[in-house]
Amino acid sequence: MTDLSIVVLAAGKGKRMYSSLPKVLHPIGGRPMLARVLDTARTLSPSRLVVVYGHGGEAVRAALPDADIVWAEQAEQLGTGHALKMALPALPETGRTLVLYGDVPLIEASTLEALVAAAGDEAALLTDVLDNPTGYGRIVRSADGAISAIVEDKDCTPDERAIREINTGMLVLPSARLAGWLAELRNGNAQGEYYLTDVVALAVRDGLTVHGVQVPASWQAAGVNNKVQLAELERILQQNQAHALLEAGVTLADPARIDIRGRLEHGRDVSIDINCVFEGDVVLEEGVSIGANCVLKNVHVAAHARIAPFSHLEGAKVGPACRIGPYARLRPGAQLAEGVHVGNFVEIKKSEIGAGSKVNHLTYIGDASIGSHVNVGAGTVTCNYDGVNKFRTLIGDGVFVGSGSMLVAPVTLEAGATIAAGSVITKTAPADALTVARARQTSIVGWKRPVKKS
Repeated sequence: MTDLSIVVLAAGKGKRMYSSLPKVLHPIGGRPMLARVLDTARTLSPSRLVVVYGHGGEAVRAALPDADIVWAEQAEQLGTGHALKMALPALPETGRTLVLYGDVPLIEASTLEALVAAAGDEAALLTDVLDNPTGYGRIVRSADGAISAIVEDKDCTPDERAIREINTGMLVLPSARLAGWLAELRNGNAQGEYYLTDVVALAVRDGLTVHGVQVPASWQAAGVNNKVQLAELERILQQNQAHALLEAGVTLADPARIDIRGRLEHGRDVSIDINCVFEGDVVLEEGVSIGANCVLKNVHVAAHARIAPFSHLEGAKVGPACRIGPYARLRPGAQLAEGVHVGNFVEIKKSEIGAGSKVNHLTYIGDASIGSHVNVGAGTVTCNYDGVNKFRTLIGDGVFVGSGSMLVAPVTLEAGATIAAGSVITKTAPADALTVARARQTSIVGWKRPVKKS
């Protein structure tokens, strides 16, 4: 929409959030509220995207460094009309301006498209009808049903207070008229603020029709003023995402017990058990199974891999037909080839593991390159850190590492090597040989255990 400018008002203090974090940066679905609004705004392809910021401004700008944002500061919060006035220098004098809010995170693009289409060359206002409209500005209509004004709740007469149709704050106005209308605003109201809603009456006075568009669902227009409202919208967002997954063929053990805090891409026949959390960008290919209580963040899981319960994966790539967990942890840089087994209480960080290899029990693998068909016994540790520097461990194809072994990096285990259980390996273990590196067993006859004094 080349003639459309969008202004997002995001300068509020959010006192009722009781937080040092600016209100619009509080996350919903794993992203700041303001970021989610901006993403939706961008789907309309506006010619100008302006954010009016105020409280915690530097933090807000730092969190959203996107080049397409034009920032306008509202140093004093004197109302929504004053906020839009701060954006005027950044707006063209032609076309239309759509006003959105940084704390109304679930508004959908289709609703905004309908609002802009309804405005045409005049004006349009997004409304809602509530059973309990207390606290909201009421929509006043003339005898012919056209919108004539908006009256804030604290300024309503008894008859106006009985109106159930309310203002959501989102509206489209002709850009050429903004400067004149905003200059006419006065703050002689119960709040002592310059209300943007008063522009509606000025538009009607000047002969424009203000078209009303009712929001399809109240949650789309719901704002966040406290943690209770934030939590309520979070549940609605998660429910919507779960239903979208179900409709796309994903099997969810319980759609009420899944959290998607980013983007989840999936293939066919994917199943997800209860209490799983997906953060960042996650890809689950065809036939992937995710067990209960797993957390996946920025992870790619290839076809037919199975993640057992209570596993935590971040920044990892899991190959086809892998078996992970339960209670496994894959840290950033973990890359598993096809058919790898990673078992319970195993941690892997910044390491590549070749096809068909197994690391099944109580083991730490860090800064390592492991070949194919390697077996790493229980309790093995790659000792990769000397307190300052990290060193790599290289393990060739077909190596067998006995339980309780310490591999002190930098070190190489050549192809086909076998490491005896309990060994501390500090030098190259040659190919196709048994390497034993442990102290001689000694028994001391007559030795007595210490006894606690009574």
